[in-house]
Amino acid sequence: MLAPTSNVDSAHSSPPDVGVIAVTYNAAAIIEDFLRALPDALCGIDSTAVTIVDNASADGTADLVERIAPWVRLVRSDVNLGYAGGINLGYERGLGSRGTYILNPDAVPASGSVRVLLDVIERDPTVGVVAPMIQNAEGGLKFSLRREPTLLRAVGETVLGGHRAARFAPLGDMIRDPTAYREGATADWATGAAMFLSRQAIDDVGLWDESFFLYSEETDYALRMRDAGHRLHYTPRAAVQHPGGQMSRSPFLWSLVATSRMRLYRKRHGPVRSAAYWAILVANEGIRAAMGRPTHRAAFRALLGIGEDPRAQPTS
Repeated sequence: MLAPTSNVDSAHSSPPDVGVIAVTYNAAAIIEDFLRALPDALCGIDSTAVTIVDNASADGTADLVERIAPWVRLVRSDVNLGYAGGINLGYERGLGSRGTYILNPDAVPASGSVRVLLDVIERDPTVGVVAPMIQNAEGGLKFSLRREPTLLRAVGETVLGGHRAARFAPLGDMIRDPTAYREGATADWATGAAMFLSRQAIDDVGLWDESFFLYSEETDYALRMRDAGHRLHYTPRAAVQHPGGQMSRSPFLWSLVATSRMRLYRKRHGPVRSAAYWAILVANEGIRAAMGRPTHRAAFRALLGIGEDPRAQPTS
């Protein structure tokens, strides 16, 4: 496999134009497709560097990366730092001077797509985050744009369910109107499988919040970008294939989703509103747990604090 560029490696003294950071944990089954896609995805950029932070995988992920992609800056963590912690470790090893692309290791970027993202950032200095089009395994559009969590949206999703609530902007977090996914569309945040960040925005906002072990860390970071005056720009001209979907099938992961959402809301709001939000989340998960759904039962117990802390559990 060819390296994305020949003039940048782990010993390079000056930062590359574009950095790519991916955090892995037991990703041996998926990482090869990701790595093989990167050289074509990064074509058209003068200098690049790819950093893989491995969070103490037990399946040989780090060894596999080292063997098939020696051009990668591989960082082996002795412990599982979580997603935000892994990204911060990647930040320490070097950012792109013009932009940095945060990618999940199961998010496969299309050929030439990173140049598109960089061009968007450089045409408009108000843009801090560029969100590419996320596609499912068949190449269809996945709804990746989101609105900021609010009490009313939490109520809407509890009463109507997420998909129905999304039809009404005040009632749902997810943007599910296909016509909204056009060039230049914006949102409060976008799913974190693929986020291209301007260097100026990173310098302004700083590190990711490591109190989020998994989930909602990208929400927090995008909202902090927005608060600092850096807007999100969506472009369908750059695509990433990302089947995803594991969290909706895993009780452990779904409990992390619920507790991380609560942590995010509490970070941005006072105790009274946070208590109300918690009560709505408990009702939402409790109703669905009563319908016999194990994922929601795990989340219900985690929110009540009667289950084990999901952050203390293995992530696979």
